[in-house]
Amino acid sequence: MASSKVFGLLCLSMFLLTHNSVFASFDYGDALTKSFLYYEAQRSGKLPPNQRVQWRGDSGLKDGSDAGVDLVGGYYDAGDNVKFGFPMAFTITMLSWSTIEFGSKLDAKSELSNALDAIKWGTDYLVKAHAAPNVLYGEIGDGDSDHECWQRPEDMTTPRTTFKIDEQHPGADLAGETAAALAAASIAFKDKDSKYASELLTHAKELFEFARDHSGVYQNSINVAGKFYSSSGYEDELLWAAAWLHRATDEKTYLDYLGQAGNTGGARTVFSWDDKFIGAQVLVAKLVLEGKVESSGTWSQYKSQAEQFICSCIQKGNSNVKKTPGGLLWFLPWNNLQYTSTAVFVATVYSEYLNAKHAAIQCPGGIVQPKDLADLAQSQVDYILGSNPSGMSFMVGFGTKYPTQVHHRAASIVSIKKDAAPVSCKGGFDSWFNNNSPNPNVLDGAIVGGPDENDAYTDSRSNYQMAEPATVSTAPLVGVLAKLA
Repeated sequence: MASSKVFGLLCLSMFLLTHNSVFASFDYGDALTKSFLYYEAQRSGKLPPNQRVQWRGDSGLKDGSDAGVDLVGGYYDAGDNVKFGFPMAFTITMLSWSTIEFGSKLDAKSELSNALDAIKWGTDYLVKAHAAPNVLYGEIGDGDSDHECWQRPEDMTTPRTTFKIDEQHPGADLAGETAAALAAASIAFKDKDSKYASELLTHAKELFEFARDHSGVYQNSINVAGKFYSSSGYEDELLWAAAWLHRATDEKTYLDYLGQAGNTGGARTVFSWDDKFIGAQVLVAKLVLEGKVESSGTWSQYKSQAEQFICSCIQKGNSNVKKTPGGLLWFLPWNNLQYTSTAVFVATVYSEYLNAKHAAIQCPGGIVQPKDLADLAQSQVDYILGSNPSGMSFMVGFGTKYPTQVHHRAASIVSIKKDAAPVSCKGGFDSWFNNNSPNPNVLDGAIVGGPDENDAYTDSRSNYQMAEPATVSTAPLVGVLAKLA
């Protein structure tokens, strides 16, 4: 009995040694570099001379022409060729937050300029989309017609219809998220380009007023967005925008808005393109920790609610986030890794806020120190990068084993630079989508939807629940990778 116990302990220690050496072997700097390459691959519009992802070409050069507005640029959303303003704005907010918190780390890795370029490709577009104080273009293209075709962005024959919100057709969530994105980006650019930062802030303030004064969810005005990115409410976006505007301006009006909120969100189960309550709660918790607001009443509610989510992620809450047998935080079946990456960002940034004030969290399951949060974040990043039961990296192009049949039109079809013959709407399915070979182009830095709740992953283009990457998934990891690198 004793000898089998010793043998068991030896086996366990061998596993831990091996496991820890795997943890230590990841090149986080390489993963960080690839993250920015992913955003270059997602670019719509006229590509710049310093474009590094060479298999892409110019596309969507007439976007906005049906409305007489220049809406060229921005990002394709996921594996399709639609520009959805709602998740795009959230992507820019998270890229900006990553850059604000970890700018010095990005700079040390010579990636700060790439981070700012990734942000600016989005903000330039969002500024153009905000064509008047109470007008915001929120979608280019239509998901239904787009999904009927499998074409490179350079070959698109699908309608590029523009959709907007205005005073008669409001969308406080879309306007609020875009305000948050531009306010956060203004902070990221403040030291590098103060004129541009000021322009972004002007748009952010106007959009916040538009959102505050014209309530409603945006899919009631842009019906075609409802099937793909339906919003569950707009209160979270208004708080999120107010928190970013306060951080950008230090103006009392935004602090008052946060302090007078009737709904601070309560305990949330995810932080995502649809639900930003946790983001707002974390930003307010920072103010509490710094003594800039009282640690009582509404302010303490924000902080305790942010910490409830963090406690549940670290398995010391009253209702813990599920984990797969391999240790991945598992939230929802569809593109689970987008939720893991936002949770990882929250854990990382909160550990920084706690560290700065020599503070800890009192969870129901015990005290949580800043290092515990940093360790949680690293364990999740390591899982994503290959420390998992299948030994596969869920970041495309990273390591030696990663998804090769990513659900992504541009990556799955031969580059227009290699074969300029147009790919037709249905022809793309026959020649490329249904082809069982690896994608001809590697979509470096893309985070796929990820494995199921039992750690199983199917590398198949048709399995879009697992195999489709989206811009919202990589953005939160940028800051975390910068810190780890």
